[in-house]
Amino acid sequence: MADAPISDRSEHEAQVVSEHLPPGYSAAFDGAPADSAAASSSSQDQVDPEPAESSLKLQGGDMHRDLFKAATRAKMHKRAATFHHPQDLTGDNESGILTVGDQLAPGGFRRAFIQQRQERETWAARMPVTRNFVEFLELYGSFAGEDLADSDDEAVISEEEGGGEEGEEQPPSETRPLLGRRKSKTARASRSATASTKQTFFTLLKAFIGTGIMFLPKAFNNGGILFSSLTMLVVSTVTMLAFHLLLACKTKYGGGYGDIGEAIAGKKMRALILGSVTLSQLGFVCAGIVFVAENMTSFLQAVNQGDSPLSSTALILMQLIVLIPLAFIRNVAKLGPVAVLADVCILLGVGYIYYYDIAHLAADGMHESVVLFNPSKYTLTIGAAIFTFEGIGLILPIQSSMSKPERFEWLLGAVMLIITVIFTAVGALCYATFGENTSIEIINNYPQDSKFVNAVQFLYSLAVLVGTPVQLFPAIRIIENRIFGSHSGKKNARTKWVKNAFRSIIVLLCGAISIVGASNLDRFVALIGSFACVPLVYIYPAFLHYKGVATSWPAKAGDLFFMTVGTIAMVYTTVITLVNSFMS
Repeated sequence: MADAPISDRSEHEAQVVSEHLPPGYSAAFDGAPADSAAASSSSQDQVDPEPAESSLKLQGGDMHRDLFKAATRAKMHKRAATFHHPQDLTGDNESGILTVGDQLAPGGFRRAFIQQRQERETWAARMPVTRNFVEFLELYGSFAGEDLADSDDEAVISEEEGGGEEGEEQPPSETRPLLGRRKSKTARASRSATASTKQTFFTLLKAFIGTGIMFLPKAFNNGGILFSSLTMLVVSTVTMLAFHLLLACKTKYGGGYGDIGEAIAGKKMRALILGSVTLSQLGFVCAGIVFVAENMTSFLQAVNQGDSPLSSTALILMQLIVLIPLAFIRNVAKLGPVAVLADVCILLGVGYIYYYDIAHLAADGMHESVVLFNPSKYTLTIGAAIFTFEGIGLILPIQSSMSKPERFEWLLGAVMLIITVIFTAVGALCYATFGENTSIEIINNYPQDSKFVNAVQFLYSLAVLVGTPVQLFPAIRIIENRIFGSHSGKKNARTKWVKNAFRSIIVLLCGAISIVGASNLDRFVALIGSFACVPLVYIYPAFLHYKGVATSWPAKAGDLFFMTVGTIAMVYTTVITLVNSFMS
């Protein structure tokens, strides 16, 4: 035994001593069960042995206390060395929960701690970015990768308050208050970076499928069924390439969209990017307001079987009464209940469109006025397609939320393919069914004497209305950060109500723009897509990739080509859309 490890010698010596103990006594030391150190004693092989007396009660028993203590520690060390095996982290019972007896055994408390930590990590791994729509809305708190959490609503835990070191998620401690304190932003970010591939897939679908899908039937009418279908395919492909360029920049520089721009091209580029984000989001808000007003006008006409008692302008003003208080909400996740309603209504409307159009086409065939290409209004199709696929603001936070972000790009490609098929099918089916009679508010084309259609019409209008504050949230926060900086209204009522007044002005401004564009919703949507979304999706990513990532001349040439085509498309479609609007 001279060459044996000390721990093995201690166990062997303890076993020898144990074998020479008088009957009815078992090796023990203070703080351990009476039979803990006698692991190899013959008494362990007996079934239900009589309770043994501690060997410390023998005359002179204290002399072998240290011997048995060393042997027990050696056993505990061997048991701890097996903790990394998952099967060792559970108790002996079928539920896998450590009993009190298990925890009192040597090393039991550490086993319990390891098991609890493993359960917490397992739960985090199962937790998607969006277990529900409320968690999906929290992504808007980091829209375009920016931290848009409102200082009036957030309470960040400092290190002195138990928040731990930066980037480290600490387990709950006994000194943490039960109420009145929120998780730190770093902890929240760390927790969310655990989404699986499947969870991210559904999150991406929710990010892209929104109210823009309802503008596509009229876009197909403007461009023709063949041209519009090809446009959807081309815009989807080019958008995916733009996402690739932006993700390549993020891989090298990290951070959000604005952070990447600042790291590559300075603060002016960051301001330009955030300005385009703000402009595009406000454009979505205005388009939604107009859509609700026009759709509700048609609903009231159907219900009254005649003229609507309220004009579009009156309906827009009524919406502002609802939107202004909703704009005061600091935490976008609090909009969860109304956003869930919007999601359900959108699915209901799209489902009915598929059902009715397929049944009608199967019975009556394609409408006779359907054309392959419409040379007079095809530019409106391009702007509407860009408007529909604009989702770059959520790409970065969703990618940052994955446990394996290296899988994100091919997953994004699969989602883009699926939504391209869905979007193209909706536009083509509706246009093939109604032809030149396709309405901007597509629900108006369906039987207006049907109570179900009327209900879908009303619910879809409600869905767009309650989804508007979600679109408004990033724009308001970006502008507020620029104007108010870090000034918080959490402890200053005056500052808070100054911010509320500012938010009210933003909503009123959107209402005024909506009134001007109410008569030409399809052109309004195309203008937003051409002027606001093209730079954000197609020009800026190529520019950032050219300056910060591309090293070979083919890559740089590709970026220059991308920027040139994007700029020409933006200017041309914007000008043609404006000309058509003034001439009509």
